Amino acid sequence: MSSKSLKPIIIAIDGYSSTGKSTMAKALAQKIGYRYVDTGAMYRAVTLLAMQNGFIAADGSVDETSLIAALPATTIDFAVTPAGQRTLLNGSDVEAQIRGMEVSAHVSTIAAIAAVRRDLVDRQRAYGEQKGIVMDGRDIGTTVFPSAELKIFVNAPAAVRATRRFKELTAQGRQTTYEEVLANVEHRDLIDTTRAESPLRRAADAIDLDNSLMTIDEQNDWLIAQYEKAAGRD
Repeated sequence: MSSKSLKPIIIAIDGYSSTGKSTMAKALAQKIGYRYVDTGAMYRAVTLLAMQNGFIAADGSVDETSLIAALPATTIDFAVTPAGQRTLLNGSDVEAQIRGMEVSAHVSTIAAIAAVRRDLVDRQRAYGEQKGIVMDGRDIGTTVFPSAELKIFVNAPAAVRATRRFKELTAQGRQTTYEEVLANVEHRDLIDTTRAESPLRRAADAIDLDNSLMTIDEQNDWLIAQYEKAAGRD
């Protein structure tokens, strides 16, 4: 079934950190010709902004007032290049910077700030006005697009996710340990699921996907099948 013969829909992919949400969302969007929005990159970009401006103290506390005041003048966008999609913060390519462990250590704290979430949710909703979009994150199916036609909730044990993330980081030449990555994954899970503003939770109408034992091809085939079912509905 061609995507051109199906109605445009919003696809929301939520789940825990390091489940491969972004990778699968990006592959699905490319396959069906939809726009892909990496909301995790948006929160990472705001985290980098806070770090660059000294809004995060040595003890990890955040100067929320200064950060919130900086948001209206801050632009976050995406650029598609031959090397893949890149995240732009105030016009600068920050893709490599936002993927490091230093940003990972603070991103869940930044993402828990209510005013930050409200600002980015407004930006995310604007992306989806015309539909034909794949968006992944923590609260897409529950807060950003609660009426999305297709909602997927991705999960895998923390140890599995930490192993994947550790392999990814070491392949990039980043210096870290498995123990450090596992601690970061578990820390982010705790903050994501207990924050007051839009906590990570499965939407009642989301389809569960435990991809612990799935190959990339099996996962992609499964996602295409779910998309065709959702987009083919009247």
